[in-house]
Amino acid sequence: MLKLIHSIKPLSPPSLNLFSKPSSTTSPHFRSQVFVACFRSYKSASSTGDFTKTPMASSATGKLPPQPIQDGLGNRFWTKYTKEWTQALYSPFVVSLAAGNLELDTFRDYIAQDVHFLNAYVKAYEMAEDCSDDDDAKVGIRKLRKSVIEELKMHDSFVREWGFDLPKEISPNSATLKYTDFLIASASGNVQGVKALGKLATPFEKTKLAAYTLGAMTPCMRLYAFLGKTLDALLNLHDGIHPYQKWIENYSSNYFQAAALQTEDLLEKLCASLTGVELDIIEKLYHQAMKLEVEFFLAQPLAQKTVVPLTKEHNPAEHCLMLFSDFDLTCTVLDSSAILAEIAIVTAPKSDQNQSENKLARMSSVDLRNTWEELSKEYTEEYEQCVESALLCDKEAKFNYEKLRGALELLSDFEKKANLRVIESGVLKGLNVDDIKRAGERLNLQDGCTNFFLNAARNDNLNKNINVLSYCWCGDLIRSSFSSGGLLDAVNIHANEFVYEDSISTGEIVKKVESPIDKVEAFTNILQNCCKDKKTLTVYIGDSVGDLLCLLEADIGIVIGSSPSLTRVGSHFGVSFVPLHPGLVQKQKEFTEENSFGWKGKSGVLYTVSSWAEIHSFILGW
Repeated sequence: MLKLIHSIKPLSPPSLNLFSKPSSTTSPHFRSQVFVACFRSYKSASSTGDFTKTPMASSATGKLPPQPIQDGLGNRFWTKYTKEWTQALYSPFVVSLAAGNLELDTFRDYIAQDVHFLNAYVKAYEMAEDCSDDDDAKVGIRKLRKSVIEELKMHDSFVREWGFDLPKEISPNSATLKYTDFLIASASGNVQGVKALGKLATPFEKTKLAAYTLGAMTPCMRLYAFLGKTLDALLNLHDGIHPYQKWIENYSSNYFQAAALQTEDLLEKLCASLTGVELDIIEKLYHQAMKLEVEFFLAQPLAQKTVVPLTKEHNPAEHCLMLFSDFDLTCTVLDSSAILAEIAIVTAPKSDQNQSENKLARMSSVDLRNTWEELSKEYTEEYEQCVESALLCDKEAKFNYEKLRGALELLSDFEKKANLRVIESGVLKGLNVDDIKRAGERLNLQDGCTNFFLNAARNDNLNKNINVLSYCWCGDLIRSSFSSGGLLDAVNIHANEFVYEDSISTGEIVKKVESPIDKVEAFTNILQNCCKDKKTLTVYIGDSVGDLLCLLEADIGIVIGSSPSLTRVGSHFGVSFVPLHPGLVQKQKEFTEENSFGWKGKSGVLYTVSSWAEIHSFILGW
């Protein structure tokens, strides 16, 4: 009937407005007030990239760094622009650097370009110090400038250690120039809506320029600190000495982490007296700086083959990328059953309300709510028993697909019986198809989901086939959610369907995809009938036990979010769950001309991500 869950949480956010246009002030997460948590529990993708929480020092010294200001501008902007820093993490340059097989010529070119960055930083810090009218801020900026000078000296030691000399005269490339010009322009006040430096009349106005300068520098410091920590945690994947270990250790060091946090701390202090409009300028500068820094990483010339992006070697004349995705809680913030339940309850007649003779008889809203809760309770209890029964066999030491499939056949029988109970209860009777479509159009998808499918669909250089496989009772809900994003023609929807009489649901369902077995059979049938004359590469994206077989059959299975049930069941039958980025670094490390990246189904390895930004970066790049 629905996906397996591990914990039960009541849903208590704002109710669904079926009949009005969405407001710009509406919460970004649409949820239902109806208690149907036993069908599916609400979850959201967690973001990564937080600083290590260690005791705070007051300046950029070698002492342990401070904790970031949790509700400060730096933290808020970093979280908001997850997509951008994820691009950098999954860039071919960073993945190859982490793997330790980045070609030395590429790294030398990067160091040469980075020198231009650092020289611009020194100049920008000097300008910010001159503009600031706060003595403590001046001291902090001066220390940060000195830390950049030390970083330049470190670059000199890099080139000596690796046995090469940087050219005395090397021109900055276009990506480098974009950032350095932007930084100096920001420090000079050459920002839209800001007075030029020579026209600033008061020390307070000049202090704003110091804030703008820090706004343009903070994301780059945070990004390098994050990359340093992330790559440092992967050093154990490397046998022996990592060729770029010194670079990694520098940016993961307490010294650099403290410098990055001190930059955010200074930004917070300098912005304390700014207006809302001025803070908007700070955010725009932060976002632009982050994008330019990412462009810098992406602009590094690589002659070698890389595991990212997946479609890099795609030839539309020879290849076909088969993209599959689950819908509920993979694409959506809330499970579709909660939405359909709320539509039913909101539009149901009151207990004392007479019903028209020409309409299908319906339960009252009170009876509907009570029935939903009973169905939910019953489903939860039986589901837990079903999971325990599936895990009664001995735990497998190695991946065993056949035994896993046998266990999930028990779940398939349970899901079908649960669906039959829902149909017989009459809770799905009397829903107007227009209300369902309206709800679908207002359905919030996971951040980055729509963008991923849109970019995949619009990529003319990509021969692709996009499919959504879902247990959802009502395909109209899915179609309307994708139509609002302009994706209806690009995505093939495979789901169950309501039966209607005069646009009103009868309570019956045309059963197409009810269980894990149904899903994997639909998956197999689609593959057998598509791109027969092309070499196919299959990717399946899911979040629950019901997706396990499809995830494992695909060449690449990606688990989004964290489902304890999925992990527990999969692990019992020998499935390995590997975070995607470290998995890609390991793939890159193992690559040789004789040994390709080798994606293939039923390997027993699934890759985990916390956001669609990771999926986008890996598959499509940017």
